[in-house]
Amino acid sequence: MATAELGTRRRRRRLSGWHFVLMPLALLFMTPFVQMLLAALSPAEELVKFPPPFIPSRLSLDGIVGLFNDTQILRWLINSTIVSLIAIAAHLVLCSLAGYGFARLQFRGRTFGFFAIVATIMIPTQLLMIPTYIMFSRIGLIDSLAAAFVPWLASAFGIFLMRQFFLSIPVELEEAAALDGANKWQTFLRVILPLARPALATLAIFTLLGAWNDLIWPLVAINNENLFTVQLGIANFQNTRRTQWSLLMAGNVVATAPLIVFFLFAQKHFIATMTMTGLKG
Repeated sequence: MATAELGTRRRRRRLSGWHFVLMPLALLFMTPFVQMLLAALSPAEELVKFPPPFIPSRLSLDGIVGLFNDTQILRWLINSTIVSLIAIAAHLVLCSLAGYGFARLQFRGRTFGFFAIVATIMIPTQLLMIPTYIMFSRIGLIDSLAAAFVPWLASAFGIFLMRQFFLSIPVELEEAAALDGANKWQTFLRVILPLARPALATLAIFTLLGAWNDLIWPLVAINNENLFTVQLGIANFQNTRRTQWSLLMAGNVVATAPLIVFFLFAQKHFIATMTMTGLKG
């Protein structure tokens, strides 16, 4: 048994021709992140040179120190974390329920309702901002943290993703649960959801990316600096007269690091979902 496992590991580690193609591409895609990190550690006087040096002459923490001392970056990170956690939790609950309903439950107008929801993906976000702003203003959500996370409570893409994954699960599992006396709700919680962990992890990744990086809508709906998300706060380092490059680069590093760490932990589930959601239409 141990010999077989060792042989399997050796086969997995063996290089192939694809590695020599993908490794240079991976290094190419990493270049902007490396440059951003080096720029965050560069002296302020070197960032204003044109073109700026790729490798700084010396490493400096002035940008990072100034970011935490002169701005409310910690508060902005907390605000973005609150918005992202609420968005992820709401997506996992609401989109999974809606996706399961469209995948398994039989009701009149199911197909039309699903395609009507999916069709909203094609509506440009800019067209929805004015009516959304008017609606939020009337219910008193403008200039509050709720204005940032309410639009992320559910999404058409999340419903579509979960429905496609639920369609890939054999119906026989639910039929067996029904024979054992489980109702629809028990089947969903005890049979379907445990199998849907890869899809839920993928949905969490996409939701985190969208909610964490959202800039346009918070820029319209939030004016109080104490309620800024991290992307909105970083955007303030740029203006028509002067750009604070050291703070901007340091802020980008701080804002990007949580996303990279989260994706590294969830990438296995992400790949599994991408290979399964296309099995059935």
